[in-house]
Amino acid sequence: MSAPYTAPAAPPAAPRALLVDDEPVIRQALRRFFVRMGWEVDEAEDGNEALRLLLGERSACYAVIISDLRMPGVSGIELHARLTEARPQLLERLILSTGDSVSTEAAEFLRRSRCPVLNKPFELAELRAMIARVQESAGGSPPAA
Repeated sequence: MSAPYTAPAAPPAAPRALLVDDEPVIRQALRRFFVRMGWEVDEAEDGNEALRLLLGERSACYAVIISDLRMPGVSGIELHARLTEARPQLLERLILSTGDSVSTEAAEFLRRSRCPVLNKPFELAELRAMIARVQESAGGSPPAA
């Protein structure tokens, strides 16, 4: 008698990242990096667009959220404030990126937020290590090498 048929296990879902930056070149570079690691990627060109995604039904699907600090409209600082109020559980997945960590306002916010910070320009190895730390602290698995 043959063994009963069992369907193959579904492959694990690819982790998903949200990239928030007003500079298309930065988003494209980050997208390439994540896609090469097997991730799925959503993009937002400003904090307002990011909030629509993060406050909607799909918010829990993001393993990592990378947001620029300085953007027109809703900035990374404002995005952080809105998430603190509406979805504080997402803050452990948030990485802030900036080319301005020296201004008093930015430095004070970054210190208070306690989010990991990528100082632009950054090395991809630094980004990979930061993603692994965020996923570990958020209870996910680290990214593939």
